[in-house]
Amino acid sequence: MKNSKNLALYILGVVAVLALPIFLQSQGNAWVRIADIALLYVLLALGLNIVVGYAGLLDLGYVAFFAVGAYLFALMGSSHLSDTCPWFKAMFPNGLHTSLLIVIPLALVLAGVLGVLLGAPTLKLRGDYLAIVTLGFGEIIRVFLNNLDHPVNITNGPKGITSIDSIKFWGLDLGKSWKFDGFTISSVTLYYYLFLALVIATVIISHRLQVSRIGRAWMAIREDEIAAKAMGINTRNMKLLAFGMGASFGGVSGAMFAAFQSFVSPESFSLMESVMIVAMVVLGGIGHLPGVILGAVLLAALPEVLRYVAGPLQSMTDGRLDASILRQLFIALAMIVIMLVRPRGLWPSPDHGKTLTKKGSVPVDPAHAAVAPGSLQTHAPGVDTPADEVPGDASRPMSINP
Repeated sequence: MKNSKNLALYILGVVAVLALPIFLQSQGNAWVRIADIALLYVLLALGLNIVVGYAGLLDLGYVAFFAVGAYLFALMGSSHLSDTCPWFKAMFPNGLHTSLLIVIPLALVLAGVLGVLLGAPTLKLRGDYLAIVTLGFGEIIRVFLNNLDHPVNITNGPKGITSIDSIKFWGLDLGKSWKFDGFTISSVTLYYYLFLALVIATVIISHRLQVSRIGRAWMAIREDEIAAKAMGINTRNMKLLAFGMGASFGGVSGAMFAAFQSFVSPESFSLMESVMIVAMVVLGGIGHLPGVILGAVLLAALPEVLRYVAGPLQSMTDGRLDASILRQLFIALAMIVIMLVRPRGLWPSPDHGKTLTKKGSVPVDPAHAAVAPGSLQTHAPGVDTPADEVPGDASRPMSINP
């Protein structure tokens, strides 16, 4: 009965997620666009969750990988380089206009390599020091993007890159509406389904990583790095792998952002973006995939929804209160209240380290567990008497002393 109920809820959730853009489209494409941006932030939060949630490495420069993926797609999906570089125009008169199937693997690899390069100098740093270094890395990337417009104009500086191609594959252009049997599916709805497919793939990969030996090693490093190293875990390689894999998801999300917006500029990749992505992971529940998704959706959609609250309040005060300031105030208050009420996040991960009950045995309350005469040892529930089992010989009590 319970399994059938869970299956029904699962099917209902799938139908709701698939039908959501169709319903929102009837209310206006602006709502579908909010859902698209929320899915992009879910991709970013899931990538950062590998670094922060699984490995316990505080990364405040994660938006740098988002920017790298976005500018990679902008350069490969526009005529900017042909317009600014004569030698490039001689080889590609109309620009690269690369296919999505090539850009996504390139964005994934490039961001992953940069993630490893960021992780290499920070292997011995922890806590606040690691946060400061990664914060500096994110700002360095933003400053580079802002100033790489001379002597060779690569990023077009603060003006950004415009006229970026929309996503095209298998003869379908996501930048145009799709008409089917008298029903029109808007461009933002098509992007929704693409982003949803990427989110599902990312969730599957993240879950498989979490339950794998690599995920266990990351969690061991998160809990106690010294103990993990003493148990034989190669903490150096595991940290670099966490930085690389987390960054790769950020690169893919950045490429999708550039195609969706058709415009990128350094202002889109400020420090505040990194802070918001970290807040999504922490607010939802560090290390718990459903919680991270929930936190990303809430923090991505909340500022847009609050527009409809701040606007009337501004009118009530005859314009004396700025609507944007009111929105930021409401967001901050909501985050403070949530963290006071739910300090471990809205949907935290289940408690780890609980004593397991051996199959077929009856759980025993530790407070009433039997204690052998003359011994101070209490046996854990569901665990046989701790002893060295010697074949053909009686069991002898195990002791830490020889």
